[in-house]
Amino acid sequence: MSKLQIGDIFRYARPYSPEKEQIDGLPNHFFITHYPGQPLIQLDSGINPIAATRTPEGLRRPAILIRSSPHKIGSHETPWQDTFDPDNGHIRYYGDNKEPGKDPAQSPGNKVLLEAYHAHSAINDELRQQSVPLIFYKAVSRNGKIKGFIEFNGFGIIQNVELITQYDRAKERAFPNYAFDFTIFDISKEHEEFDWSWINKRRDSGLTLHETLKNAPSSWKLWIKEGPKSLEKTRRQVSKLLVASTSEQRPSPGSREAMALSEIYHFYTNKKNRFEALASVITARCIRNSGWVYHEGWITQATQDHGADFFGRLDIGFGFGRVKVILLGQAKCESPSVPTSGTHVARTVARLKRGWIGAYVTTSYFSESVQREIIEDCYPILLINGKKIAEISLEIVHDDGYPSLSSFLADVDTQYGNKVKTRRPEELLLE
Repeated sequence: MSKLQIGDIFRYARPYSPEKEQIDGLPNHFFITHYPGQPLIQLDSGINPIAATRTPEGLRRPAILIRSSPHKIGSHETPWQDTFDPDNGHIRYYGDNKEPGKDPAQSPGNKVLLEAYHAHSAINDELRQQSVPLIFYKAVSRNGKIKGFIEFNGFGIIQNVELITQYDRAKERAFPNYAFDFTIFDISKEHEEFDWSWINKRRDSGLTLHETLKNAPSSWKLWIKEGPKSLEKTRRQVSKLLVASTSEQRPSPGSREAMALSEIYHFYTNKKNRFEALASVITARCIRNSGWVYHEGWITQATQDHGADFFGRLDIGFGFGRVKVILLGQAKCESPSVPTSGTHVARTVARLKRGWIGAYVTTSYFSESVQREIIEDCYPILLINGKKIAEISLEIVHDDGYPSLSSFLADVDTQYGNKVKTRRPEELLLE
């Protein structure tokens, strides 16, 4: 067996050995990836380049393995929060520099990724052929154990690199680093199976690069041929049922997100109207994370909202041809264990004027019937549930350098008074 499917869990256990096909009832990653005569492939760091192979054409790096460890988020070892979204073909991954005053391009992992990006971003197809595939994994826990288990999350390339400043909460200091946007490639033509023999072929010093391409996924071959213009054709996209289950909208019990949602809910329990400030911030971050330009507007007066708690503006396009779209938001701080009221959602929809869009933000979740009504009637409304609120709040805490979730909530709450205004929504179109 040398084929992996996205979402498969593998045992990555000491002592490292390729002898056993399974360990503790799970496939042994060393057995899957072993190539006789070559060193074992290890995932002990975040960025793990396989040693280059000397071929008649020159040195060839078979692959770079990327590993994210969510259980280490916020620690000195991993003072950041990666974002993995394999079903939509995207990963936001932070490099391996952690020290202020150090050139982040010289950190071992960043250096090898920046070298890979040179070929990944090439316009010339001959240079693109020299590209190194990236293979993605995420550490997961099993039966209470947080070490020794990895989840395969696909393969792809670097689409974008950004030099950023991050903040280490443990040491209370800022440091430069790189953020990498990875594109995960589609493997539907391979029946959702990634064949590791391609990587082994790339390790074979007796094969030319052209010969190794015979084992490459079709999406990789298409990208090599067409380059950046093929990304939307080669990107992994999973078509899901439009209705999300309750379990998909609520954090797993005992998880960081579950604890965060509980803290958020109790923070606003006795001042639920002030939750509107957080809802506005979460909506803005959610839209911007999708690549859109969004401007926060204001919060409405509590006694005069008439079904609208906050306003904002979404911009589509640039310059003269830009389109400005008003967003009307509704915020509901309610029990995370009970679905939100369909009446409140309908009230929000009823307030939308022609050309507007809506956002409904709740610490709860949306019932199947409410979702079906929205889908069937094609309502232009963004639904943000409690799980998403927790995820984005934790993301902001880490990205913006807050020492804790409580300090972030307190900061948002202090801004509430200044954000409350009595204005006409149409004024957003004039700004």
